[in-house]
Amino acid sequence: MRKLKEKIIEKALFISAFITILTTIGIIWVLFAESFSFFKEVSLVEFFTDTEWAPLYAEKHFGILPLITGTLLTTLIAIAVALPIGLTIAVYLNEYAPRNFSKSIKPLLEILAAVPTVVYGYFALIVVTPFLQKLIPGMSGFNALSPGIVMGIMIIPFVSSLSEDALRAVPNTLREASYGMGSTRFQTAFRVLVPAASSGIISSVILALSRAIGETMIVAVAAGQQPRFTFNPLVSVETITAYIVQVSSGDVPTGSIEFKTIFAAGFVLFMLTFILNNISFYINRKFHKQYE
Repeated sequence: MRKLKEKIIEKALFISAFITILTTIGIIWVLFAESFSFFKEVSLVEFFTDTEWAPLYAEKHFGILPLITGTLLTTLIAIAVALPIGLTIAVYLNEYAPRNFSKSIKPLLEILAAVPTVVYGYFALIVVTPFLQKLIPGMSGFNALSPGIVMGIMIIPFVSSLSEDALRAVPNTLREASYGMGSTRFQTAFRVLVPAASSGIISSVILALSRAIGETMIVAVAAGQQPRFTFNPLVSVETITAYIVQVSSGDVPTGSIEFKTIFAAGFVLFMLTFILNNISFYINRKFHKQYE
């Protein structure tokens, strides 16, 4: 009877893993098949070199660069906000805060990741953008800076939680050696522990980058839908995810070249996140091996 139960559990676990793998393969297949159909009509050279994206206009242009720059711009702003704040929180929780306080505050920080992203989007549009316009009068009502900052706030838990775990995994012998050399707590934290946990911190940053790149509602609400090949954060931009939402919720005929652009854009987005996740996995594995 016990062997039968073990066999049933084993099969159930196998089926769960197989369904997950099958779903991933199905997503990749759909993206690849539809993208292949798209690239039969649009040149790869034009797609990756043209600086204008206008597939829904009479004079069509299929250059993905404006969407890529819009995505990278908002993502870089987000990580510029999340990295210093998240790393500071991680150092404080690990080195300065009492252990009971640290255990209590960490789950509260992770609530930021549970807030619906559409709420973040309207917060960026209604609160953050008017505030920034008072400081920067020339800023557009839709811009990259506001959603980038709010996305940075949203991904702080990714950086702080994983970085704190990496700092906690650093052997105590390094702390003791640093204090024995006469270092202060601040010097020990930022000159010894942070470099020692750099692999884990970098891994957390890459995971946060992947989350920011794939964000949809914040940029769709607050960044505008004007694809521009620019790195000016004060003007309206469009990201890959925002474009996919725009076409998916519009009246574009299914099967048309305009409709197929969402699969080509989705394939580019998938490749970006796939590369970042694999880099994160490699660094994380190297980090664990370092302290085994």
